[in-house]
Amino acid sequence: MPEDLPFESAESGKVERDESRALDSVMAERHRLLSLAFRMTGTLADAEDVVQETYVRWYRLDPEERDRIAAPAAWLMRVASRISLDLLGSARARRETYVGQWLPEPVPADLFADTAVAPLNSSRLTADPLERVTLDDAVSMALLTVLEAMTPAERVTFVLHDVFGVPFDEIAGVVGRSAAATRQLATSARRHVRRGRRAQVSPHQHDEVVRAFRGATAGGDIEGLLRVLSPDVELRVDGGGFVNAAPRVIRGSDHVARWFMGVMRKQPALRFERRDTADGLGFILRDEGRRYGIITFDVSDQGVTNVWLMLNPMKLTNWTL
Repeated sequence: MPEDLPFESAESGKVERDESRALDSVMAERHRLLSLAFRMTGTLADAEDVVQETYVRWYRLDPEERDRIAAPAAWLMRVASRISLDLLGSARARRETYVGQWLPEPVPADLFADTAVAPLNSSRLTADPLERVTLDDAVSMALLTVLEAMTPAERVTFVLHDVFGVPFDEIAGVVGRSAAATRQLATSARRHVRRGRRAQVSPHQHDEVVRAFRGATAGGDIEGLLRVLSPDVELRVDGGGFVNAAPRVIRGSDHVARWFMGVMRKQPALRFERRDTADGLGFILRDEGRRYGIITFDVSDQGVTNVWLMLNPMKLTNWTL
């Protein structure tokens, strides 16, 4: 009936607005989901795949099914975590055929700022700095390389609980374990973190040592370089088969220093451009105007303990000259 048309039009408009708001709230979770998936997988390409599949599963639900989900953000996080768990298993198989050394992808310091939260039950964790993850190092190479040593279930549990504050009983449903077993996974994961960390230095000390590294390397000063390297420093280089790179870990200050001196002799045009990374001060390596790689550092009270050199162009897409 004609007199009903304005009412129907208003109702239709309200439904469309409600659907639009619901869509906006779901899409607003994308960046946080990407930060979760990146911590799970270690590369932005894999993280993007996880997030895309998560949204595909959301939109495959019937409208009635979506309406029954009280907390869409929590649903999206659980699904992304399950997809990441599955992906981690296949990723390990892929890395067996990877050319040379595989490293997680270095990212700018602020790429995932404000996406994580403190653990909901953090009173015990905060008593020991080694048993908690600060937001500053949640995407650092120092932590991402430790995460690589964990089992997929340990990694998913650690990221969900210690970085995003998800309760153990909810994580249990993701990893297919009991809540008690999930707590044990978190405890085991933290042991990996303790073993992977040295005596921490302040950000100022870290950057001071890294500047000294740059000065000695760029200046061809091998003695100065040896002074800032820890005796048991390790260098890892990821070329991904695209760039010639050291096929194995280079260990010891003398070997690492000589390797860098050799690189500078072969590529005298190589320049170091300062960048703020999740590990602190790092450098984009620039070779005759083109982006060559990015170098990040782990520093302890003994000096530089780890050097990560990313040359794989597929893992440099977030860095510009």
